[in-house]
Amino acid sequence: MLFSVSIPNMKFTPVPDYHMHTPRCNHAVGSIRDYADAAIAAGLREIGISDHSPMPGGFDAAWRMRIDELDDYIQEAMAVRNTLRDRLIVRIGLEADFHPGTEDDVARMLDKYNWDYVIGSVHFIDDWGFDNPDQLDEWSRRDVEEAYCAYFELVAQSAASGMFDIIGHPDLIKKFGHRPPADSVRVRQAEERMLEAVKAADIALEISSAGLRKPVGEIYPASSLIQRAARLGIPFAFGSDAHAPNEVGHAMEDCLQALDAAGIHEIATFHARKRTMHSFVR
Repeated sequence: MLFSVSIPNMKFTPVPDYHMHTPRCNHAVGSIRDYADAAIAAGLREIGISDHSPMPGGFDAAWRMRIDELDDYIQEAMAVRNTLRDRLIVRIGLEADFHPGTEDDVARMLDKYNWDYVIGSVHFIDDWGFDNPDQLDEWSRRDVEEAYCAYFELVAQSAASGMFDIIGHPDLIKKFGHRPPADSVRVRQAEERMLEAVKAADIALEISSAGLRKPVGEIYPASSLIQRAARLGIPFAFGSDAHAPNEVGHAMEDCLQALDAAGIHEIATFHARKRTMHSFVR
């Protein structure tokens, strides 16, 4: 099956797309080579594969790879990297969940492999998968302001854990369009604590185009968070969160424009868990 994607009339230099998945997570399609070919067609020079990591005890097993698939995942990525080394840089990463109580097990898993980067994401408040369409009805039983505060507290904890290089889709809680009161002091304070934790940990935030494909119809994170992160000097990495090859590089220019508007002109790249900043302004 052939896939292609184009990023026409880019005003900025294309940057690496570090967030994409494989069928091992049970909700994506296309081989790693398909994603790589789509990236080449789009004019990208570097990508990173970052499928959903296994979780201890088989938690959330329907939405992530099994522990016995990790070696095969890495071998497939390495094979594509070696085959295309003259045309595309392929970094090997992982999207790992932060879920309190699992930190030691996740850290041990991460330490077993030589990742280029690890994305840390929060998809659960306690055992509620707030971004899972199968659990959408739970929103009707939740206080939205409380959910936002709980979410940003967990993201702050994930940053402080020291396990991650990038915080994935930093305001994912808005995915289905639920919003707290616009003047919520509590949510604003929770956001600030999250940003301060990211700054203290010296890690990157992801700017993700995935929200444009979701009900919220908005980049992750919101422009106000981008601007506040910029004032703190927090770096950003780009991710499309592609679950199909034709989503590679999706809305990259929109994301770079949002960064540029906030006075950010560099993007974070990673190799062997070391961050390097590169200008994306032509």
